[in-house]
Parts: sequence; structure tokens; C-alpha cells
Amino acid sequence: MKAVALTRYLPIDDPQSLVDVELPDPAAPTGFDVLVRVDAVSVNPVDTKVRAPKPQVETQPKVLGYDAAGIVEAVGDKASGFKPGDRVYYAGDITRPGSNAQLQLVDSRIVAIAPKTLDAAQAAALPLTALTAWELLFQRMPFDSEHGGKGKSLLIIAGAGGVGSIAIQLARRAGFTVIATASREDTIAWCRELGAHHVIDHRKPLHPQLKALGFQTVDAALNLYDTNHYWDELGEILAPQGHVGLIVEPKEPVRLGDPYKFKCIGIHWEMMFGRPRFQTPDMDEQGRILARVAALIDSGELRGTHRDTLSPINAQNLREAHRRLESGATIGKLVLSGW
Repeated sequence: MKAVALTRYLPIDDPQSLVDVELPDPAAPTGFDVLVRVDAVSVNPVDTKVRAPKPQVETQPKVLGYDAAGIVEAVGDKASGFKPGDRVYYAGDITRPGSNAQLQLVDSRIVAIAPKTLDAAQAAALPLTALTAWELLFQRMPFDSEHGGKGKSLLIIAGAGGVGSIAIQLARRAGFTVIATASREDTIAWCRELGAHHVIDHRKPLHPQLKALGFQTVDAALNLYDTNHYWDELGEILAPQGHVGLIVEPKEPVRLGDPYKFKCIGIHWEMMFGRPRFQTPDMDEQGRILARVAALIDSGELRGTHRDTLSPINAQNLREAHRRLESGATIGKLVLSGW
């Protein structure tokens, strides 16, 4: 099968950072696994972080990729709910070979039937970010997915990114007053299009902008960009007994005392690979979340976050996708489609 892989961890402008390879097809699926023929993949910050320069050298080509849509080719003996020919989507498992290959084995418990109203590229844009936003808002933080935001305000830092793009929609649907951050005309417009009630500039102090909108505090915040940079300011902005959700590990230690301790602010970490990585008893919850997201997409209650497609899936286009993601200027999700 065709695949894109690495053996050395190099800067993305190095042609050897990601290379085209041919690998043996995966073995027939057993247990909970399904074998998927991949039609489209999307890129996420985790791809660039795993690929980031370091001295390590792989003895065998390592395939990255943590979002995919494709067709089920075969199913293992414990894989229920799927059959050959099903169109599926999933985010995968960071401990296993990734989706940047024509064929991939993936645990069926973290897979769902893809939205019927989206094509493969549009579907591939959703799984990792949808799981991250859903788990963070409705499972790590104490808010119900249907009505948990009624009467509450939510600040989303980096609203135009992949996770922010779906979090805005999920939060709006749950009843939150959503304040997103963005700094360019196109990202501001994107956040408003997705349902943000207000958009403020994350390059400027946040608290004065919130006060100008009438918010002395907010009930909850998602910091989807830089944990250290916004830590002290969020401590001021969040209401007593508020909640902050985080997805980016801090580069430096953060202070957990005043005001976080004295305000009793809940601090919630989300890593959507946690369930598959540790084979948690509720691992199949990810399949259920993706099925729910697909239903909401098909009913028109949520919209896709796909913005751009590169084709075909090959090393040159994946290097370009990584380069764009590392620039920090992408909006929504960037997808690669077709072989």
C-alpha cells in the first residue's frame, strides 16, 4: 500500500521530513479492529508535534495521521456495528500506525458511520476536533450537551482553529453565550459564521474587551492556544466557581494558587487520545460521540469545519499541510483527499 511516513524527525522544510513509501498491507483484522481503506485525512497540531525535530531515528517507517474517513474493508470477530462497505470516520489511536496510508487497522469502538451529508474530505475534517471539544465541554467540564449552557457565558480562545470551530457550535447549541477570540478579518468572520455571539481580539488584553461588552466575568473558558500566555488573565476573568478547559501542555510551570484556588476554579484537561491509549472501560464512548456528531451534522444542527483540500495524499502535500499548520494562520480544517 501507499503511505507517507518518516524515519527521522526533521523541520518541515526538509524534503526528508515526510516521504512517500510503500508498506505491506495490514494483516486481516481481529478482535475489535476494522480494516479501513482511507479516502481522506486531515491534519492537526498533534501531527506537527509528533513530527517535530528530535534526535530519535525510527528503524521502520512511522506513519502519522490522526483523522480519517474511508470505507470498511473487513471486520474483526468482536467488531460489532460495522460491515464491509460502510463509510466511517474516526480519529484513531496515537499509539498505533496512523491514517496517512491507504489501509489502516483501527479499533471499532472509536469509529462511527460518517455523516451521510458530507463527502469523505468534509467528514475527515471532524473526528479529532469534535471529540476534543465534546469531551472537554460535556465530559471533563460539568455541562450538559443539550441545555448545560443556559444562562452561562463561555470564552473560547482561538475560536477559528479546528477545535474552536466545532466548540463554538456545540457551545451555542447548549445555550451558552459564546465569546470567541480572533484577530483577523477572515477569522473574525468565520467565528461569527459559526455562531459566536461576540468576537474579541486575543492580541489585546481580554478583560477590558469583555467589560466593554458587559461581562465582568465569564462562567467558563476554553484556552485552545497557549496555556501559559493566558493563565494569569483567565484567573482574573473567570467567575468564582468557574471552569477552564485546557488542551495545550504548559511550556513553563503555572501557578495554581490565588486566584484559582481562592475562586475554586475547576481546571479541566482534555486529551482525546486518552481513552484509546489507556484502553479505558468507556473507550466506546468515542464511537458514541462521533455517531451523535454525525446525526447533528445530518440534521443541520452542526456544520462541517472543512476549509481547504489538497490532493492527492502524498508527502509533498502533507509537508505543505504541516507547514501551513505550523504557520498558525489556518482557519478551520485542512484536508488531504485521494491517492
